[in-house]
Amino acid sequence: MSIVATLIRGGEVYAPEPLGRVDILTVGTLVAAVGRDLHLPTWAEGETLDASGLLVMPGLVDQHVHFAGGGGEGGFQFRTPELSLSDLTRYGITTAVGLLGTDGTTRSVQGLLAKARQLVHDGLNAWIYTGAYQVPTRTITDTPRNDIVLIDRVIGVGEIAISDHRGSHPSARELAELAGEARTGGLLAGKAGVLHLHVGNGPRRLAPLFEVLEMADVPIDTMVPTHLNRSRPLLNDAVRYGLMGGYVDITTSIAPDTHDVQAVAPHEAVHALRQAGVPLSQISLSTDAGGSAPVFDEKGHLLYLGVGQADTLFRTVVALHGDYGYDWSQALLPATQTPAKILKMPYVGRIAEGVRGDILVTDGHDIVSLVAGGRVVVRSGRVVKTGTFEPGEVGAR
Repeated sequence: MSIVATLIRGGEVYAPEPLGRVDILTVGTLVAAVGRDLHLPTWAEGETLDASGLLVMPGLVDQHVHFAGGGGEGGFQFRTPELSLSDLTRYGITTAVGLLGTDGTTRSVQGLLAKARQLVHDGLNAWIYTGAYQVPTRTITDTPRNDIVLIDRVIGVGEIAISDHRGSHPSARELAELAGEARTGGLLAGKAGVLHLHVGNGPRRLAPLFEVLEMADVPIDTMVPTHLNRSRPLLNDAVRYGLMGGYVDITTSIAPDTHDVQAVAPHEAVHALRQAGVPLSQISLSTDAGGSAPVFDEKGHLLYLGVGQADTLFRTVVALHGDYGYDWSQALLPATQTPAKILKMPYVGRIAEGVRGDILVTDGHDIVSLVAGGRVVVRSGRVVKTGTFEPGEVGAR
């Protein structure tokens, strides 16, 4: 098999720190060189992408994706379908962590693992959390810790539901035990070992996590709560958690509309956290792509059910730049370096020699081209590399 090389030439590079107008060369799956006047090696099967007049960034890191499908609230007809490779790559996502949610019955961690391995084969950097909403949670082996230690693609536990009528209402002690399982598994396996927590719109909000921190020796960065822009009161709890040193994850598929008037737009939520003093390095973004997005009334009756969308991650980065004036290096952090730091993956979310060759080329509004693991998967606005059972070339915008 020939070695593939890709040269991205002449773009304004944000790695995410600004590097100026430089070239990037990937060889195999990795970035081989970053500099001026680079050339394709003669011994490789090469392709050049002209990025003149365009911006070049790291591929996006999404730590919350239902790529094996999700949903089910409202009946079997609301089970969302699996995602394919281009459902993510066309929107700039090159690293994704899959998970189960409400449905840990007709969906399984085993099926989620199989889907992750399919996506890895197709070219995505894909991982999973073991578990689902419920505690005791779903696993492949006998414990979450053993899943993390013994199964290659498992990097943590999640998404465990708190402050949500669909969860099993775990006690602080049960959450602390799960956090211990995740952390110890991560230490033994050299993985992230995070406890990824779905936060509903219940009145207790982040109180369960504050209770864990008071009663147990759980490092705060072990527990990563998400969906924190559901409401202003929950966002206020997120401020407190972030100021304590915790990571706070904003869901880009959650935004105010006629069905959900309490939600805070993701770019507005990031800015509000920053204005309250939470460091940008503690704030991350994720999509909830493929997951159901139900809206319930005060009595828990389903009013509406949408589906999380993968395009919202890049659109939120663009909105942070365009609406709030964040420079590109700042706007990119919550979708690149910060989730990579949470996931303990120093080889993604940035552009440097020796890291994974995930490169996004954009005009500042739309994705023009994308290189995933050194291979061009989107070129000139069109998907050119699809998954095993996807149809051929499809539109990327």
